[in-house]
Amino acid sequence: MAQLQDCFAQTEWSIFENVDLQIYTDAVLCYIKHCMDTVTIHKQVRIHPNCKPWMTNKGCVLSPLLFTIYTHDCIPIHRSNKIIKFADDTTLVGLIHNNDDAAYRDEVCHLSEWCDDHNLSLNIKKTKEMVIDFRRRAEVERVSSFKFLGIYISEDLSWTINTTALVKKAQQRLHFLRVLKWNRLQTNLLVSFYRATIESVMTYAIPVWYAGCKVADKNRYQRVIRAAEKVIGCTLPSLDTIALQRCLTRARTISRDTYHPNHYLFAMLPSGKRFRSLSCRTDRLRKSFFPWAVRTLNGQKNQPH
Repeated sequence: MAQLQDCFAQTEWSIFENVDLQIYTDAVLCYIKHCMDTVTIHKQVRIHPNCKPWMTNKGCVLSPLLFTIYTHDCIPIHRSNKIIKFADDTTLVGLIHNNDDAAYRDEVCHLSEWCDDHNLSLNIKKTKEMVIDFRRRAEVERVSSFKFLGIYISEDLSWTINTTALVKKAQQRLHFLRVLKWNRLQTNLLVSFYRATIESVMTYAIPVWYAGCKVADKNRYQRVIRAAEKVIGCTLPSLDTIALQRCLTRARTISRDTYHPNHYLFAMLPSGKRFRSLSCRTDRLRKSFFPWAVRTLNGQKNQPH
């Protein structure tokens, strides 16, 4: 009996302040009587060490029952979902109609919040998601990158794949520049051809990807520019120069257009000389276009008013 007393002494009874224990009294008493009469010959209940996230600190024979009582109010908030519980194992089942999984996703968020409110933690390593679908329809392919409006977007938001595609296309067009050089075309015409067919390809949508582009990827662009310089025989604008010019042009256009949806991001400080810097918690956000554009504008001597 001393073991049972220790068990109840370790239980956090404050969790039952808003629960009517009377409805559970018979079940608990029957469980204790069963343990005392049939579980052990010497009418004793042994307490074994347990690391389960139950309300008893060290775990006991009553832990599964007490945990069930503790989680009795963990119920679904949507009629299309079901929560199936067995001791500390919980299964969430959602019925999705017409590809609308909003109720299911909302239920997952609610379950996570419920665990936080009740001092419980979800075991992420044991948490799995499975979709059962017998509609026999074509599946939507999931890819790590795709081409959107001419640029390649990766799932990790890096620009290496986009760089590879653009550099490859630019290198292919260097051949035609060499052919024109062999035919002794004038330098100004070679520069015009380079800007129209090679530079335009490499710098497509450069305000979008330049700030977040890795140094190694920028060097790949620059090698193409140096190769073109050797063919033409004159100095060409570097990638940094082109990016700076395009960034300033786009940023000034947005800052002056009050109807632009992102005009509010270019807010002037009370001094009227600098733009308010955008707060960035991550390096990825800091290297995106708008924070980069604000920093670039603030770095110019003549600020737009």
